[in-house]
This record gives sequence, structure tokens and C-alpha cells, in this order.
Amino acid sequence: MGALPKQKDIPLWVKVPEDLRDPEVFQVQTGLLEAMFGPCGSGIPYIQQVSKAMLELKVLESSNLTEVVVYGNYLYKLQTKWMLQSMAERHRLHSRIL
Repeated sequence: MGALPKQKDIPLWVKVPEDLRDPEVFQVQTGLLEAMFGPCGSGIPYIQQVSKAMLELKVLESSNLTEVVVYGNYLYKLQTKWMLQSMAERHRLHSRIL
């Protein structure tokens, strides 16, 4: 899994260490994440606050994909993963139509 996030980067609603165990991980095209979260990820704090989860993004080298790691309470992290995957699919389909 790699190193855990630094304590100062963890939102108040995430319980340490239990919510940092066993994160949900998936990959999304980097361009879609930029469309979803705005420039420089400005929308990420809002998504984290609403979903009560913590997001960590890792751009994968030699690929146009970004790994999204979702930490939090079991139910919140599953809901957040589903929500983000749905948003990414909607953006992908919408951009193909235009």
C-alpha cells in the first residue's frame, strides 16, 4: 500500500488508524479527473467534505491514468468510489458526444 498520509493531511472526520486501513483503489484517466475536480484539483476538498472520505491521487508514470485512493469509513469509501467512478463515466460519455 505504501506510506500512510501525513497526520496534517488527514481531514478531521477520518479516524486514524482504522480508516486508513484497506483503502479503495481505482484508476481514472487524468484528463477526466481534471474535468471533474477543476484546475489543480480545487474541487477535491469539497468532495472530501461532502463524502466524509479522504482522497489521494497518484499520477501513474508512462500512462494517462491517475490512481485514486479513497480512505475512510467502510461505507463512505465505497459510496465515494462509486460516486467518482460514475462521475468519470458521465464526463467520458459527455465528452465523446461533444
